[in-house]
Amino acid sequence: MEAPGKPFLMHIGDIFWQNQGRVVILTGLIERGRVRKGDAVEIVGFGGTALVGVEQIEAFHGYVDKASAGMSVGLLIRGTAVGEVERGQVLAAPGSISGHTRFAADITLWSEEHVAAEVRTGERLRFHFGTAAVAGDVTLTGRLDVLHPLHRGDVTITLERPVALEEGQSFAFRHRGRAAGSGHVMRLLD
Repeated sequence: MEAPGKPFLMHIGDIFWQNQGRVVILTGLIERGRVRKGDAVEIVGFGGTALVGVEQIEAFHGYVDKASAGMSVGLLIRGTAVGEVERGQVLAAPGSISGHTRFAADITLWSEEHVAAEVRTGERLRFHFGTAAVAGDVTLTGRLDVLHPLHRGDVTITLERPVALEEGQSFAFRHRGRAAGSGHVMRLLD
């Protein structure tokens, strides 16, 4: 259930434009918090933030005045134009989360049947945060030279684009086109 006091956060899953691009409907599952009709929210990730307004909330094939964690919704948004929002960004309470490209993480490689090979410093992996999928480079930290399947290690990750991140957030990653492991953000570095 929803943790008390946590601000609104929803990963953007799909985008639908109406009225010749003047109105956008953003869909997704509300991860935490709640949103009300008329609330101001921020679009975060992939290079910036934009403050927009929630004009309408659709849930369960009907319109509602508010929605909370665990609900799949469509939010009718005003204040953005075609091309200014994309899948993988998040909608969030203003000032509650920001975009980052560099962070320290604890990752675990899954079994050999899932992993194409071990991971070394300089490897380029595909990281998945909610609906965002972004390539990034890995630097092993400490005394590690290589991370083998079924092992865990601390790394620094540098993403090619800013993603909405916070400490403790979990993620998955792919290596050479195959699901390879998971991890969590330990510390934001930029």
